[in-house]
Amino acid sequence: MGFGVAEAFSERIKRELLALESANVHAILETESVVDEVLRGLEAATICMEDMDEWLAIFNVKLRHMREDIESIEYRNNKLEFQSENNKALIQELDNLLEHLQIPTEHESALTVGSFDEDNMSKNIEACEWLTSAIRDLELPNLDPSYAKMRAVREKRAEFILLRCTFVRRASEFLTQYFPTLIDNMINDQNNFSQKGQIKRPDHSELRYKCRVYARLLQQIKSLDKNCMGPLRISYCQSLNQLLRKEVSTFANELCGSIKVTRNNGIPLEGPFTGQMGSYSDSKNVSDAYAKLINIFIPLLVDESSFFSHLMCFESSSPESSEDAVSTSSSRTSSVSRTSGTASNAIEMAMLNDCLNNMLKGIQDDFFAIIDWASNIDVWCCITMYGITDRYLSGQKAENAAFVHILLGDLESRINSYFNVFVDDACFQIEKYEKNARTFGVLAYIPRFSQLAMRLEEYVHGNSRDLIDLSYTKIVSIMFVTLEKIAQVEPKYADIMLLENYASFQNGLYDLANSIPTLAKFYHQASEAYEQACLRHINMVIYIHYEKLFQFARRTEELLISKMPPEEIPFQIGMSKGELRKVLKSTISNLDKTQSAMYKKLQKNLTVEELIPSLWDKCKKEFLEKYASFVKMVHRIYPTETVPSEIDMQKILASLEML
Repeated sequence: MGFGVAEAFSERIKRELLALESANVHAILETESVVDEVLRGLEAATICMEDMDEWLAIFNVKLRHMREDIESIEYRNNKLEFQSENNKALIQELDNLLEHLQIPTEHESALTVGSFDEDNMSKNIEACEWLTSAIRDLELPNLDPSYAKMRAVREKRAEFILLRCTFVRRASEFLTQYFPTLIDNMINDQNNFSQKGQIKRPDHSELRYKCRVYARLLQQIKSLDKNCMGPLRISYCQSLNQLLRKEVSTFANELCGSIKVTRNNGIPLEGPFTGQMGSYSDSKNVSDAYAKLINIFIPLLVDESSFFSHLMCFESSSPESSEDAVSTSSSRTSSVSRTSGTASNAIEMAMLNDCLNNMLKGIQDDFFAIIDWASNIDVWCCITMYGITDRYLSGQKAENAAFVHILLGDLESRINSYFNVFVDDACFQIEKYEKNARTFGVLAYIPRFSQLAMRLEEYVHGNSRDLIDLSYTKIVSIMFVTLEKIAQVEPKYADIMLLENYASFQNGLYDLANSIPTLAKFYHQASEAYEQACLRHINMVIYIHYEKLFQFARRTEELLISKMPPEEIPFQIGMSKGELRKVLKSTISNLDKTQSAMYKKLQKNLTVEELIPSLWDKCKKEFLEKYASFVKMVHRIYPTETVPSEIDMQKILASLEML
């Protein structure tokens, strides 16, 4: 701006500001009238604003009073609506409660005086379901705790319980009479049982059908009062027990009466024996009778046990499941063991077993009777009967009712006891030989055992082999022990007797041993004993006829065992080369006579001529093996001496046989 000094510039600015302020004051003084007019306008506006503010305050008070009135009206309206809703809910709740407290006329009639005929069962079940639901609805926690204290609720609940007791009593009395009457009618009808000349298979289909009608009623009785089930179950079991026992008794009697066979006591293992014996076909009808009894009545008893457990509500948890279970009980897929997984508790399981014992008690007597009858006719039938019983025990163990399984075990034990008597008698016959010992020849029980075994195998027919294998083990063990004892009575002929009898045992059981493991074991045992007896007897014969030769070899072995050097042995007394030459000369020069004497010695005491060729072959083979050992000894101790080799000796023996 043309100023270089700040002070000069500041002074100039101040002068200009003063000039402007003076000009402004002058301008204001010139416009005073306008200012007064503006002030009067502002004062008028202020008065208007104060009036408006006063009016707004008045309106605000009125609006506040009006708002309070509206809120009061709304509050009263809300209380009225809430009270109306509560009244509606209370009326609905009371209606529901009254509905539970009121007994429908048709249900009351069915529960108190209604009939239990088959046509009325649907009404009775419906009434029971309603009563069960009504009592449940009046109990905690299904009912509000405040209602549970109401007098009307308590009285009505007591009335329902009395109604329940009345119905359960009536239904229990009806069924307690119905089941025995139904079964008694079947017992009194002779057409339901086997008669003379006519064997009838039991048929319980109609009985089960009529009982099945009341399956849901029984379930309802259990749900209303399970304590009432005990007398019902006992009544049913006692009545059915009479029916089952009569069916088994008449069936078994007709079976026994319809079969005519001659008694067969088996094969004696001692004493006279003509060789004549009955065959399996002669007594097959006897074992078939037992099989028929088992095949018909064991499944029937299992079915009845299963049907009873379902019918009497030991397994199902609802009427529908009970009815379905009863309708399918004949499939024999349920059992006490399976029921134990679904029964309510251990006490109920024990009650079920007690009931089944009552239902089937005494039935075993008729099964025992037919076992006694069959065993007295032909004890061999025990094998077939045992196999039939064991097949049921092993194949249906998981599906049998507990009592039926026990029954089968008792039957098996009784059969086993009869057969054990037969086996013990056979063992006694064998042991009697020891008192009347024969020290030569084949004992009678040795070949007869093979006949016994062949007869026993006719009765097995693919059944369980436990019984027959145990009998083989017991009899053969006694046979071998007795044979060894008899052989020791005369030690001089012990080996001859042993080898003859063991050979006879093998010959008789050769075919059976190929297919029966137990007999194969004893066959091999006899074979080993035979070979040992042969070896002992052959060695005895060889040492007798070649005493000098093998005595010289034995003395040499004794010196070697005493650790004498081989080169010093020829200088011992009786062991020189000259003595060796004498022994060899006497042996070879008399070889033909010695061999003939050996053959006669083997032949002398044998009663079974068929054994001589094999014994003679074994004797020659054993002699050559011993002679080969002798030759090896000579080459070791007397290396300069010439001795016929084993091959040379074999050729010499062959030439002697040709001559």
